Amino acid sequence: MKQTMQEAAYPVFVLELNRNETDFGSMDEIVDHLKQQIERSEMGRLIGVFDHYRHTRHLRFGQIDADILAAKNILFCFGLSLPEPSALALRPRSLGVAETSTGFVVSFMEAPMPVVNQAMEDWVMGLANYCPA
Repeated sequence: MKQTMQEAAYPVFVLELNRNETDFGSMDEIVDHLKQQIERSEMGRLIGVFDHYRHTRHLRFGQIDADILAAKNILFCFGLSLPEPSALALRPRSLGVAETSTGFVVSFMEAPMPVVNQAMEDWVMGLANYCPA
């Protein structure tokens, strides 16, 4: 087995929303909205939702920050190309949604393709009542 670096390390995008900064009242509403965005996309394919909070809570040594009330990953794939077998290691994509005592945190790892990254940015920024300049 060999170890390679496919691309440089990917930055993570994070949007923190206080409850008064979004019209969504719960994490599940946000998850449902983002699932709809993926399903409407010509490029995306929804795979499913993973309840990361529930999974970690049931692990013998699982640890969850006290401020996290719920956490899910929305799994999906854009799959615009499959240039080589090792590209599969970079897929599928995930949008993380966490509910905290003060609001919501939505995060995702930057995609190497600008069109994919822009779609995810648009979906996440669309959760806010306003887009800061």
